[in-house]
Amino acid sequence: MSATLYRNGAVHASSDPFAEAILVADGTVAWIGSDDTAAGLVDRADEVVDLDGALVAPAFVDAHVHVLETGLALESVDLSPAGGVHSLADALDAVRRAAQARPDTMRDEPLLGFGWDDTGWPEHRAPSAAELDAAAGGAPVYLARVDVHSAAVSSSLAARAGLDRLPGWTPDGLVTLDAHHAARDVARDVSGPRRTALYLAALRHAAARGVVAVHEMSAPSVDTREGLLELLTSTADERSGLPLVVGYRAEACTTVDDARALLAALPGLTGIGGDLNVDGSLGSRTAALRAPYADRPGERGVLMLSAEQVANHVAAVTRAGVHTAFHVIGDLGMDEVLLGIRAAADVEGLPAIAAAGHRLEHAEMVDAPALAAMVLLGLRVSAQPAFDAAWGGPDGMYAARLGAGRAIALNPLADLAAAGVPLAFGSDSPVTPVDPWAGIRAAVEHTAAEQRISARAAFRATTRGGWRLAGLDGTGAGELRVGSPVHLAVWRSEHLTVQAGRGQLTAWSAEARAGQPLLPDLSADVPPPVCLRTVRGETVLHDALG
Repeated sequence: MSATLYRNGAVHASSDPFAEAILVADGTVAWIGSDDTAAGLVDRADEVVDLDGALVAPAFVDAHVHVLETGLALESVDLSPAGGVHSLADALDAVRRAAQARPDTMRDEPLLGFGWDDTGWPEHRAPSAAELDAAAGGAPVYLARVDVHSAAVSSSLAARAGLDRLPGWTPDGLVTLDAHHAARDVARDVSGPRRTALYLAALRHAAARGVVAVHEMSAPSVDTREGLLELLTSTADERSGLPLVVGYRAEACTTVDDARALLAALPGLTGIGGDLNVDGSLGSRTAALRAPYADRPGERGVLMLSAEQVANHVAAVTRAGVHTAFHVIGDLGMDEVLLGIRAAADVEGLPAIAAAGHRLEHAEMVDAPALAAMVLLGLRVSAQPAFDAAWGGPDGMYAARLGAGRAIALNPLADLAAAGVPLAFGSDSPVTPVDPWAGIRAAVEHTAAEQRISARAAFRATTRGGWRLAGLDGTGAGELRVGSPVHLAVWRSEHLTVQAGRGQLTAWSAEARAGQPLLPDLSADVPPPVCLRTVRGETVLHDALG
């Protein structure tokens, strides 16, 4: 038996909002209460942690990640503003420096970069193949756009992958659709040992940010079946020292036999879907829209699945006893996926579809009829609030692509929550960083004031919501109460606060607190919380307590 007593801090527990200490034993919460009472429990603990005012809270679940791509992005050229890239010229400079720093033995290996966003650059265009050829000295280059639905590639990489014969190829080296998938295959062609190292780096990166589980959205264009199986088997036991990987595989099924075969090939698979794309992304102009893009009137995006294909898949997966998830961004994409799910409900029966817990990933364009259909069909949503922080507002990418009128309605978090749609939040890493507190802040400070939700609701969507959408909420995970699993994180924060009104963080006081558990102050002028420890059951995944 092993027991740890955390005391002299604050504990985020709905059962005791004023708790200052918590005792955990054998992977279970054994007691929560005041620091005075904790003094009498010291002898029962193998380890006593003086929190010195730190916060103990449920650990996070990132409900939409790509583990291999996250690992690759962590060691690749950072083309985001955070990496100091604010223009096309900056991006080419970064590629040039990276190419010059590589040893000659790596000359034939693809040089990878992630995170560029031309909508924020003064040149307002992607790097061309000729520019990448010059910057990298002829080496193969793959630069993923921030949404990872398109990329800029060099001539040598295009030739290696035969991109000029595929849909989505353009002579200037900007690739989408099948051409992009083929380019990704070249970029992700790594050895088994390196693949494992990339997995470990990504998962340890998540653990250091208070994440105890991730929903891996695997797909043929993203990673292999074998890679997903490795992630599932290597993280199933907490003694791995890694966050749990909840696995989804985006392979379309026509019959229940297809679904059962996939489940047999990938033991431990949670869902058949995830990045099963109904459409693409707004940034790459591949999200399927009812009306054309404002900045390119001749384009309306691409539907990648028909309603008939959606219906067949949903029926097959439902009969196999698991749930599915669809990537859907545009309003036309939403129309198509809902039409397909309704058709499946006509065959399988509405109760069976509603009980399955099927998911929509992203669901950025949801109008009133779509919301009503989602509620009727029992759908759940895995959303990314950081998308709004990155691209919302009157001057953001959404407004550039759609016009301000359509853009203001995107990512309707408050509407979804008010309708009772179960929500979980994630990062879609490497699209946005694994940073749950930033996601919570983005939900609280949504650029459309009417779509802001409370910090408490956002926190629950980033903790308990992730377990719920994976069908694991019956375990008690996602909250701290006596008898619940110990999935917790310890945070150092300059200020602890309580939510006193929608979209507004206020300083702590007994009156303002009103019986609600504390959260860190996420105001822009306050340093973000620092993770001191992440615990999964009896295993410490990350420790900076010293």
